[in-house]
Amino acid sequence: MAVQEARQGGEHIGAHGGGCTCGDCPHGAREGHRRAVAAFLVKRDGFAAGEGLPAAVAHSASASRQWVSDELTQSADAVAERGRAEGGAWLARLWHRTAFAVWGGFVVLLLVQALTAIGAGWSAARTAGLLAALVIAGALSAASWFHRARGGALAPVIGEDNRLSTSRAVAVSWVLFVAYAVLVLAGRLAAASDHAERDALISGLELARGAGVVTVLAVVCAIAVLVRRVVGLRVLGQRLQKIPADRPRAADLLTDDAGRGTFADIQYVAISAVALVFAAVRLARRPDQLPDLPWGLAVVVLISAATYLAGKYAEGGRPVILSVVRSREAGDLDAPIRTGDDIEIRGAGFVPPGAQTADRLSRMVVRIGPVNVHVPLVPVTGGFSNPTDTLLTVPVPVDVEPGRVEVQVVTAAGVETNACVVDVTD
Repeated sequence: MAVQEARQGGEHIGAHGGGCTCGDCPHGAREGHRRAVAAFLVKRDGFAAGEGLPAAVAHSASASRQWVSDELTQSADAVAERGRAEGGAWLARLWHRTAFAVWGGFVVLLLVQALTAIGAGWSAARTAGLLAALVIAGALSAASWFHRARGGALAPVIGEDNRLSTSRAVAVSWVLFVAYAVLVLAGRLAAASDHAERDALISGLELARGAGVVTVLAVVCAIAVLVRRVVGLRVLGQRLQKIPADRPRAADLLTDDAGRGTFADIQYVAISAVALVFAAVRLARRPDQLPDLPWGLAVVVLISAATYLAGKYAEGGRPVILSVVRSREAGDLDAPIRTGDDIEIRGAGFVPPGAQTADRLSRMVVRIGPVNVHVPLVPVTGGFSNPTDTLLTVPVPVDVEPGRVEVQVVTAAGVETNACVVDVTD
């Protein structure tokens, strides 16, 4: 399918060229990015099959490898540029969707209130609930407008790496729920005419009634702030590698930077969602007080938050070189490392999560003595055989002086590995 799109793309691009960012025409930023990706996949798989090599470099394995790597790097940079444009255009359009979702939730609440009022009758609590939802929806709509360039109402939960933050999303959910509950009580208090009813509503805000909800709110907010601090310090200390994403996705709440499901994130979101549903039911049943979240359920949420925080401390780690050896093909004689030879760098953590794309892989550098060597991209069908997370193959340039030299890898996140000393002979 990607091959067909790449071959047919030139027939439909027209004046737009697949690069405009208006977002309303079929040749907008999304279409341009999709076509660029399809063209890159065709080129990569063609090079992997040995097609498209010019005759001037076909006779030399090292020259052809370098030429292919340079061509793929240029194409990957074009794809990355289209991806950033598509991500910016997507964020600019997102505020409309967040506003529609907020008011859609208000309409759903209105329908639920109307349906449940059949037979039971309309009450002041239902009116207070709708007014509280109206205030929350208005505030979120205003926030969507002021942050329309950064995702609308989702702007507070988008992290510095341009991904949705699990800790912030959970904290914001609890903040909105508690704010809604307090507004419901405030609306009932404003409509109450009896002195005893007003006293009962005020007593519903006492800490003894809502201690569980208040505790959970305090912990999840503290977790959101602490996780941001922990991640920032670990990145600056080169103990965690972070690669920015082109745009946030809903799956970010449940996955790591590489898109793999993470237990710590999944359990935190799931348990928090269950607790929120329980608290919402308690508020619907007893709208005259803060939801009395049982301590058993509150402790479960606290354990989930502690597990999530521990997962943030445990993730990541510095890349490390374990050994450097001379690369040997079948039929070659065993020999020491000389200039012009290929060397294999074996270790772990060379490709950070989220850096599996070609434009990120092409940024990897191996420092051999004073010389910086860019790691060549070696395509295979469906991906790349070099570089990988545990193995890099690079040539030793002729500018490297014979003797003992240090080899060091700089990843796409800018993190340096330990130095490994090797002997280079004439």
